[in-house]
Amino acid sequence: MSQTLTDASSVVSGPTARPAVLLIASGGKPLVRVVAIDRAGKATLGRELATAAGKLELDDGRASRVHAEVRRVGDGWRVRDLGSHNGTFVDGRKLDGEATAEDGALVRTGATLFWLVADGGAAVDDGVALERGAVIGLRSRLTDDAIRRAAASPTLLILGESGTGKERLARAYHQAGPRAGGPFVPVNCAAIPEAIAERVLFGSKKGAYSGAEDAPGYVSAAHGGTLFLDELGELDPALQAKLLRVLETREVWPVGATRGVPVDCGLVAATHRDLRGAVAAGRFREDLYYRLTKPVAHVAPLRQRKDEIPVLAERAVAAVAPTLALHPRLLEALCLRPWPGNVRELLHEVRAAATAALAAGAAEVRLEHLADDAGQGFAAAAPDEPARAAPRELDKDALVAAMTTAGGNVSAAARALGLHRTQLYRLLDRHGLARG
Repeated sequence: MSQTLTDASSVVSGPTARPAVLLIASGGKPLVRVVAIDRAGKATLGRELATAAGKLELDDGRASRVHAEVRRVGDGWRVRDLGSHNGTFVDGRKLDGEATAEDGALVRTGATLFWLVADGGAAVDDGVALERGAVIGLRSRLTDDAIRRAAASPTLLILGESGTGKERLARAYHQAGPRAGGPFVPVNCAAIPEAIAERVLFGSKKGAYSGAEDAPGYVSAAHGGTLFLDELGELDPALQAKLLRVLETREVWPVGATRGVPVDCGLVAATHRDLRGAVAAGRFREDLYYRLTKPVAHVAPLRQRKDEIPVLAERAVAAVAPTLALHPRLLEALCLRPWPGNVRELLHEVRAAATAALAAGAAEVRLEHLADDAGQGFAAAAPDEPARAAPRELDKDALVAAMTTAGGNVSAAARALGLHRTQLYRLLDRHGLARG
């Protein structure tokens, strides 16, 4: 059995869980506070907030003083509008009185965003921090803590989607471990040409092949420190066997060598692939898998780290034009989209939106400046066909549901409904609905 580090991506509600309502942005600006929850599991949202740090008055003219109520019910939440002027929205959809919400839901009151989580953990009161240029929120902090606790282990496997910050965690492991004074050697296995992978990783001896000279390789270069093998799942099975030998013998055999060279380094491996599935398919060695998965850390994707999104967005916009503001509806859309490319994709798309806003002479980055497909992933292209008439069953509720599911993306909602985008625009206008 592999040892799995406890991180926030696997935390579920239980007898020791600490459900939390986090204020994450207000008026288009990041603002992280923990909203006070009373003994009945209820929190009141509005312009005047009771937080863990005391009373807070929000500068949000669109929010009522007492706007909505959130109550913990079983493994979920009950959200109720308290007669506000501008309504309460859950995951982008306006409440009709009250509704049930799941953990991870986003609640908007006026221009203020709240995030409902099953377990805020002991570190929740610290908010979002900046560490070595990285944005560290609730889930990232819990994962970091687990990584540091595992730093004494000679190996660590980090699993997570592309763009989630696995190299940052590998560096945290290195800095917290016994080899922090040694080198940190990052290697992208997917970028090494197969023909030279063996000598690049393990080195070579003079005369091993035509033109060969003594070269240490990445493994030897990490002696006394930490070797980080990113995208380990891309490594050829023959090289996986050599890597396993290094781990078991603490020796590296350069190409053409007649004896091994002692090496002492920690190893962090990372991948976005399903290694268990790769083992079953014969693409990854079973013995290496078991050697590496003690312990293993799972990195939560950005869509499960909503408190970090407003901070990341603000920093991305500031890199383009520090005078540009962020519109609250844009922040809501950013928090609701799935972002399969995670932090890397978010930063790229927000910078592009800021550039578009700047070119248009706008004072703030709005939802209209964000690409329709930003943060939505890829779908198979549909063949060209004549636009179809809107079915009669597409009433207002159906349109709202489609737009909510698509995270405000008109193109994606139109595809789901079997419409051309211009048809959907007309229907939204006819029903008085916002275009994202």
